[in-house]
This record gives sequence, C-alpha cells and structure tokens, in this order.
Amino acid sequence: MSELELPQNTILLGEHEYAAALDTVIAEAQEQLLIFDQDCSVGDFASIKRFDLLTEFLNKSDLTKLTIILHHTDFFTTECPRLFSLLTTFSHKMVVYQTNDHAKIAKDCFALADDIAYINRFHIDQARCKYALNDAETTASLAERFDALLLETTHTISATKLGL
Repeated sequence: MSELELPQNTILLGEHEYAAALDTVIAEAQEQLLIFDQDCSVGDFASIKRFDLLTEFLNKSDLTKLTIILHHTDFFTTECPRLFSLLTTFSHKMVVYQTNDHAKIAKDCFALADDIAYINRFHIDQARCKYALNDAETTASLAERFDALLLETTHTISATKLGL
C-alpha cells in the first residue's frame, strides 16, 4: 500500500498524492487493471515501486489482466524499461495499445481496478484528480470511456521486434 494515507472518495491535489493514489488503486486490483495515460511520463511509471506493484498484480493469479492505452509510446518504450519488460514476461496477461490521432483529444488519465476502484486525473497538465476505492458507478462510467478509447487504437506495442 501507499506510504501516504489518503482519504477515500476525494479530490486530490499534487503529483505526490496522485502517485500515492495510483499506487493504492493498483494494489487494490485483484483481476483486472485498466490504465489510460498520455505517455506514462507522470505518475511514477518509470519507478521501481510502480514496476513492483504491477508485477505483484500480474502474479496474483492466472486470471489477472493489465490493459494500458497510451497516446504516445516513446516515453513508455525508452524511459520505462522495467515496465516495458513486463510485456515480455507477461505477454499473455498484458497488452499496451496506442491511440489513433482522433482519440488524442482526450487529455485526462485514469486507472481502474476491478470495476470498483479508480483514479481519474482530470487533465494531464494539472495534478488534480479524483480517487475512490468503492465507487462502482463512476468506475463503470470510466470503463465505458476506456472501451471507447480502445476502439480508437491503431496498434499494440510489442516487446519483441519482428523482422526478416
């Protein structure tokens, strides 16, 4: 769990609180974790702690599944080597998509855990977010947005290079 004690179902301000709430949502996930982000450059995605939390989630059971949608993948592929390596280790449980140009108007970020917990950063340029652990209604609404963004993806990111 996070070192920072956060009130549940509240608005949070600041990068530290955003990262701590993201830690908590990831730790709460038991089977499904959905993440939509601009490029993984905020939220400590390149950290060892984020890698450890995601690895722990993916190792929880045979049923766990991690789906990430990104607008831009350069930061993920070059600055998050540990996270990128999870694609090789857990290719059967993890997929990373890139959105098409039409979807790039979405400027928020969010993570959903098991249809019950979420963190929603309202705009990538502001560290203001809403976080809740027991809010199935809002989580379902964000899951619909995630599904709509998934329809606007162009391709998946692969950990292996294919060639002749």
